[in-house]
Amino acid sequence: MARSPPVLDRSAASSAPPTGMSRFMRRKPVERLVAETGRGSGGELRRTLTMWQLTMISIGATLGTGIFVVLGEAVPDAGPAVTISFVIAGLTALFSALSYAELAGTIPASGSSYSYSYATMGELVAWICGLCLILEYGVSVAAVAVGWGQYLNELLDGTIGVTIPAALSNPPGDGGYFNLPALFVVVLAMAFLMGGARESARVNSIMVVVKIGALLLFCAVAFTGIRAGNYEPFMPLGMAGVSAAGASLFFSYIGFDAASTAGEEAKNPQRDLPRAIMLSLLIVTALYVMVAAVAVGAVPWESFEGSEAALAGVLSDVTGQDFWATILAAGAVVAIASVVLAVLYGQTRILFAMSRDGLVPRVFSKVHPRTGTPRANTFLVSAFCGILAAAIPLGELANATSIGTLFAFGLVNVAVIVLRRTRPDMPRGFRVPLSPLVPLLGLGFCLYNMLNLPAVTWLVFGLWMAAGLVFYFLYGQRRATLANEPATPPVPSEK
Repeated sequence: MARSPPVLDRSAASSAPPTGMSRFMRRKPVERLVAETGRGSGGELRRTLTMWQLTMISIGATLGTGIFVVLGEAVPDAGPAVTISFVIAGLTALFSALSYAELAGTIPASGSSYSYSYATMGELVAWICGLCLILEYGVSVAAVAVGWGQYLNELLDGTIGVTIPAALSNPPGDGGYFNLPALFVVVLAMAFLMGGARESARVNSIMVVVKIGALLLFCAVAFTGIRAGNYEPFMPLGMAGVSAAGASLFFSYIGFDAASTAGEEAKNPQRDLPRAIMLSLLIVTALYVMVAAVAVGAVPWESFEGSEAALAGVLSDVTGQDFWATILAAGAVVAIASVVLAVLYGQTRILFAMSRDGLVPRVFSKVHPRTGTPRANTFLVSAFCGILAAAIPLGELANATSIGTLFAFGLVNVAVIVLRRTRPDMPRGFRVPLSPLVPLLGLGFCLYNMLNLPAVTWLVFGLWMAAGLVFYFLYGQRRATLANEPATPPVPSEK
């Protein structure tokens, strides 16, 4: 039987250097992305992470500020129906998680959705996605660190009766001058990351176990204070309040994709990355809904207004003593520190991939030969995030993070559809069911949540995108690795 002629992979460009508009649409072939994994200037990243550690990285990056801090900002909008808000945000995360799982198993690169966009939609879209990821990871490190200081004060007050003065524990515009605890926790995470991926993953795993234990303890104690009347009215501000809270609570799910940023340091990325992503999301969602349901049942929803250490306050009200609140505060200090550690790790690896492609300065892809980590990258990112955390209030950081993440997640859903069409022959460790329906639903949920964010968040996002595009046109598109070299010849695939 005669064989059909090979079909060329159109994700690769022609043999000549790209010119004109084609420069912005140039794609990096999947085979090249995979072949370059681990490579940096001066050394290579080391494959040391197991599926358990990848799952702990995702849970570590996700489970923290969203439930310990942001819950206090969401309940006044949704009331007891905040549990529905968590489900709405969780569904958005679920559809996108399925797409992440497929692409992480197919393209196990540190760049996460940036790399997926580069392979499917071209360099300019990849750059825009990279800007969104910097919002998702870099800014969320700062947002999480802001909340850490609140629980640190709860712990200090309950143990030694001393707290850090508001002037040094709150950022400007939020009752203080400089958030010293937020800066400290970022520096602490930086110190762990400097030691190596395996070592920091072990520390993160211990922290994750502690914070899951703290949340289960909260549920057990607060459950004794549940009153049926606290669930009424269930939806005081209607569906509009539930939707607004769902959009802000999406911040709580940011980080489940952190495992995908470890693609170049995983022992078996094609098998373990999809499993780690889905397992972490399942565990986190179950904990969120359970904790939220118990919290709003234990105290009236109106009492959450203005609380940045909401769960500790619930335990104090239920038990009438500070002991359990102090125990929870200790768990929260560990929990939020683990988020800073895991998310900071993800940000450094994304910039590592962008630097290797030439879109940001080469210093971000320089690997230390002894530790196998991008040390200069880690220091620079930590300095930026630490200063941001010390100077900006939590609310503005959380919303900016959410819109950047939703945009990046939307691109991941599109990338699945594009790669299925352009490279149907590629082996996939996991396949999104009912494609393209599920990726389209994921895209729709992302757009829905973006539209429910406040106008000022859109303004900040627009200014961030504009500044980023200026940098790309003045620097990135000229320095890109693919800018002055012939593209890889088209790869034949059988059909």
